[in-house]
Amino acid sequence: MKERSFDPSRLDVQAFARAASALSGQWPQQRMQRLCAGLATALDDAGAPDIVWNLRGEERQRSGARAETWLHLQARCAVVVLCQRCLMRMQQPLEVQRSFLFVADEAEAERLDEESDDDVMVLTRSLDLAELVEDELILALPLVPRHNACPEPLLDAAQAALDERPRPHPFAVLQTLRDPGPKS
Repeated sequence: MKERSFDPSRLDVQAFARAASALSGQWPQQRMQRLCAGLATALDDAGAPDIVWNLRGEERQRSGARAETWLHLQARCAVVVLCQRCLMRMQQPLEVQRSFLFVADEAEAERLDEESDDDVMVLTRSLDLAELVEDELILALPLVPRHNACPEPLLDAAQAALDERPRPHPFAVLQTLRDPGPKS
């Protein structure tokens, strides 16, 4: 019997899980426009490392109930972001390892989402795996990217010299208003 091939751009999730299939591959970061919009690299940056991903389907049998449809996703890449401390570019590794339970309708998804820590999605006829990978990588981005130790000191020498000069007293100007000076 010929093994069925699955298209990641139009993945039949239920058939993929039933067959306990696996897919893997890599995509250029430029393909992920929403992800690239939040990065410090341009969309045409060909030097960005590829996004490497693996997907495995699973159908879990339950006694007295319908089988559960699961997808297990792993994705990783390195992106360039701006350090919010020193404002210099830095490479940030991203790694995603998620499992998704697919259910029949939105009501069941909402109910299970409240009761469980699992990621619950509504089963669709076809799933664009690239969109799912991109969504998960966006969620994996740090809110405030920072170097552990910034490569450059935060204050340069000119700024330090400005900070060391004597500053006038903030109320010195009031003294001139109070004392009109010598009377002639």
